[in-house]
Amino acid sequence: MDKSSNQHQHTDDHQTPLDKTEQFYQTLLAHYADGNDKELRAASKLLLIAIDKFQRHGGPIWYTLMYEYINIAIHEPEKFELILLQNRGSTH
Repeated sequence: MDKSSNQHQHTDDHQTPLDKTEQFYQTLLAHYADGNDKELRAASKLLLIAIDKFQRHGGPIWYTLMYEYINIAIHEPEKFELILLQNRGSTH
């Protein structure tokens, strides 16, 4: 392993799962380059994967936790921002 990939690995070890997800979102944006609605297209890919995982691993009422997050985002945006902030290793 060369020095640069060792430094990259060390940096990744200190990222929270949310930070790593944000980083992957940036990778998806780069994939779409200057395409139309690239932010929504990248976000939709993450959402599709998230819904799949909720459905596969969340039991018979898998959608309740998903709806809980959506309702917080809609009706309590300050609380939603706090949840995001508490799950990040750094501010964005």
